[in-house]
Amino acid sequence: MASTVGEKGQIVIEKPIRDALGIQPGFVAVQQVRDGHVEISFFPPEHNRSLRGVLADRIQGSVAREDWQRAREDAWSQAVAQHGDPKKVDG
Repeated sequence: MASTVGEKGQIVIEKPIRDALGIQPGFVAVQQVRDGHVEISFFPPEHNRSLRGVLADRIQGSVAREDWQRAREDAWSQAVAQHGDPKKVDG
């Protein structure tokens, strides 16, 4: 497949190539010159979706911002009571 470079230096990555590589809008393209040619690597963007839907069956309630520190401390205390202190290493 061949593409013509546009006035702004842009080219089109053909659909079969995008599909084969799983490239979607929003991916970051990193370009490097390697041995006289351009190498382009694609990286997906950081997600901006909430995990709430994925974790819905595990959510037991919500915590107000001002209560977050206490809830965190309580959760760590419960984890230590059940599994021991992860900071202590037997030596």
